[in-house]
Amino acid sequence: MTDLRSQNGLSRRGLLKGATALGAAGLILSASVRRAMAEPKRGGILRVAFASGNTTDSLDPATWDSQFVQCFNVARNATLTEIASDGSLVGEIAESWEASADAATWTLKIRSGVTFHSGKTLTADDVVASLNYHRGEESKSAAKPLVDPITDIKAEGDTVVVTLSGGNADFPFIVADYHLVILPSSEGKIDPMTTDGCGAYVLDSFEPGVSVKMSRNPNYWKTDRGWFDGIEALAIVDSAARQNALITGEVDVIDSVDLNTVTLLQRAPGLVILPVAGNQHYVFVMDTRATPFSDNNVRQALKYGIDRQELVDKILQGYGSIGNDIPMGAQQPYYNTELEQKTYDPDKAKFYLKEAGMDSLSVQLSVADSAFAGAVDAGVLYSERAAAAGINIEVVREPSDGYWDNVWMKKPFCASYWGGRPTPDLMFSTAYSGGAPWNESFWDNARFNELLIAARSELDDDKRRAMYWEMQDLLANQGGTVIPMFASYVMAHTDKVGVPEVVGANQGMDGLRAFERWWFV
Repeated sequence: MTDLRSQNGLSRRGLLKGATALGAAGLILSASVRRAMAEPKRGGILRVAFASGNTTDSLDPATWDSQFVQCFNVARNATLTEIASDGSLVGEIAESWEASADAATWTLKIRSGVTFHSGKTLTADDVVASLNYHRGEESKSAAKPLVDPITDIKAEGDTVVVTLSGGNADFPFIVADYHLVILPSSEGKIDPMTTDGCGAYVLDSFEPGVSVKMSRNPNYWKTDRGWFDGIEALAIVDSAARQNALITGEVDVIDSVDLNTVTLLQRAPGLVILPVAGNQHYVFVMDTRATPFSDNNVRQALKYGIDRQELVDKILQGYGSIGNDIPMGAQQPYYNTELEQKTYDPDKAKFYLKEAGMDSLSVQLSVADSAFAGAVDAGVLYSERAAAAGINIEVVREPSDGYWDNVWMKKPFCASYWGGRPTPDLMFSTAYSGGAPWNESFWDNARFNELLIAARSELDDDKRRAMYWEMQDLLANQGGTVIPMFASYVMAHTDKVGVPEVVGANQGMDGLRAFERWWFV
């Protein structure tokens, strides 16, 4: 599902969906899926159909905004760090990194022996130029907010020294963002439209929003990756056509399985459904500045008036888990395991309405399936269950076209979605800190903001955890966002495709690295 939101001219889809749930642990495959696995071997052309793709797709890393364009560009490039399948952080172009005592200065050692497809050796100067491309007032990059804290960056031999405006213990996670690929430079600049790269596959052809063809890089430095002879990627947005392409053998893999018709694939011989639980979450967000949502008692009433399990069962068809009004999944580090799980409780919802001085409540909820798949049906279910608490939710079906421009952050109660973030700081800073451009609930809590700044530079893990636990409690019980469910990434492939035992959950398609990590049995 492509995120079509925009704010102040900056596309939200790349930034918000991209650094999705990077800290989440990968899926350990069931016995039924293990049969599709064998020792990796080289050979074959992998054909993949994606649910996304636009005629405006580009080779420019500042603009990558759909899984179609993200996957093939990740396959032909590399970032400084990589989120491993199990959610841990490993080096890619950066062999190692070291922080100053205040976490405001980072020194990254650049891996030697890495070459671009053109034969040029990758250097620290290429790293500096590649990161600088996304910086500065004139930058239109979706990754600009990630690199704005960089006040200085310089190459010193085989290292790159980065100075931040303040301490950030998560900086190595930030540079794993797929926009921040390392491209060849000349005279301190990169060509963002270059076809050159240093990844597992070489770009042969690219038709924006239609197709991509790639061939294996024979000089790839990761000898345990890049198993296919080539890749053919197609953008097939229509779910029925994409599903039929897999059933008829026209493609080997599809992303974004339509959950309403997933049973068709389950019955088809030789096919494997591959669900992966990550941090992708679907939400209903309230403008906390607007009446009646400015009253936290009203917000709490609405949080207890929703049947979370019903949404997981009926909207996600079981491919997900219930949420607890915090934007972090249970697999993520610093998840508050002691936070009481909210459940559907009309009596408690009525209690909070009375605390707000109300016997009943009537609100409008704006939804469209462009907010998330099944958002309209989810809104109807929400309305039906909330009625038992005296809450009348009028579901307003908005046009899908223009939803992110005309409804999101415009209407006081609406549907939205997030892909998550690799760390609490990135998620909280993006969507919940006071004054953040994409703080969609406009929630501004002084204690939360104070803890956010303190935790960012705290290197003591126990102290940091205590801060994040308190912040999650504040969000769950005072915030303006109802987070009823976490949606799994659901893919499907033929049983001729081999996948690792642990599949990355930081993004769909094995953390966008299926081209590099998968193989033919």
